[in-house]
Amino acid sequence: MARKAASRLKTRYVCAACGSVQLRWSGRCPECGEWNTLVEEVVEDRPSLSSAALPSTSKPQPLAEIRADALQRWPLPLGEFSRVLGGGIVPGSLVLIGGDPGIGKSTLLLQTAVLAAQHIGTALYVSGEESAQQIKMRAERLGFGSSDLLLLTETNLDAVIQVIESVQPRVCVVDSIQTMYVDALESSPGTVTQVRECAQRLQTVAKARNIAIFIVGHVTKEGTLAGPKVLEHIVDTVLQLEGDRFHAFRILRSLKNRFGATSEVGVFEMTGEGMREVTNPSEAFLAERVAHVPGSTVAVTMEGTRPLLVEVQALTSPTQAPLPRRTANGFDYNRLFLLLAVLSARLRFNLNARDVFVNIVGGLTIEEPAADLAAAVAIASAYLGKPVPPEVALIGEVGLSGEVRSVSQISQRLHEAAKLGFSRCVIPKTARKVESPPAGMRVLPVRSVGEALDMVLNGAPQQ
Repeated sequence: MARKAASRLKTRYVCAACGSVQLRWSGRCPECGEWNTLVEEVVEDRPSLSSAALPSTSKPQPLAEIRADALQRWPLPLGEFSRVLGGGIVPGSLVLIGGDPGIGKSTLLLQTAVLAAQHIGTALYVSGEESAQQIKMRAERLGFGSSDLLLLTETNLDAVIQVIESVQPRVCVVDSIQTMYVDALESSPGTVTQVRECAQRLQTVAKARNIAIFIVGHVTKEGTLAGPKVLEHIVDTVLQLEGDRFHAFRILRSLKNRFGATSEVGVFEMTGEGMREVTNPSEAFLAERVAHVPGSTVAVTMEGTRPLLVEVQALTSPTQAPLPRRTANGFDYNRLFLLLAVLSARLRFNLNARDVFVNIVGGLTIEEPAADLAAAVAIASAYLGKPVPPEVALIGEVGLSGEVRSVSQISQRLHEAAKLGFSRCVIPKTARKVESPPAGMRVLPVRSVGEALDMVLNGAPQQ
């Protein structure tokens, strides 16, 4: 008779960045190359089952027999949140939302849970960081004190799953995944093993019971989601709440979505009554713009499927320092260096003796290159002391030869600019011809940055 193998404890090292397991600690992970990410964990070494003993849980199906009906979605009155999710909450989905401390994750999800309890069905809010009294105080401040939302303060995931099984909510919020733990693991809450195991169990519950589960994830000091990357692979949707705590606007960005478009954004304003959705973010971002000031332009960008108009500000200041300062807020730092090199080499701007500052107004971060032309013109406008006409918007990517390259969805961008009262728009000459430009909109195609400056600053650039 074979003797049953006894389980024992053993030490291993798990990479917090990629989730790889190593037997010995080292300063650099051999799998992903990140430094100081190996974390010591004590786990129980259990004998594994042979492949012949594993039960079969599913059977293969012919592709032709599988139904591909449209996904059912639960609409939510919070339109910006529904937009980022792809049109509503998907039953059985597991959604991870991250963001800096104090940015408003708990407030946004509390509003979501309350609205779900009012319009969808039973909703459960599980908190591992706050007491029920603290959540009650926040709900009263937001005007939701009399809601039917169910509250649970618990960090043991086994107990949480028992409550979910008994209550059978339609929507569940877990705040946060780093505070949850399972008894079967010896490691502390928040470690790589605990986070991964808790996420996998919640995914199983969500799929088996057709429950939409939202989990809150902490972020590192670099702004990325804490925990192993496998956590982002387990969930169906990854949302990032961005913004400066000193600004009113918050940007909810979709980084991954199995049920909708990625890179979709929703805009909210943090108020004393909670998160208020901004239905026309372009108008909000341009509300305080001062006209006829050098160094200010308007870029027409695309965030997911939504065109967005933002103000790009630039300032150049003479300096005696051997290395002039280059500062970018909300704009890619490397692209700023590229634009400065183009202006210096192609247009003979003497920027080596000037500090250059670029700012995207409203706390928004612009990643797509379609804002290159607006940033380059803003820098040139500040350098020359010539303001850009307030009715002009700019679209285009700038290449190393100083050429203005085409970007996608020109027509949608033009219609959004026309809707906000812009009468002229500079676009790349290589872009596809706009069949029906908006009424009252004059399209100005250009081939290079120099041509764009001639057109909007009423004169060739000077040294």
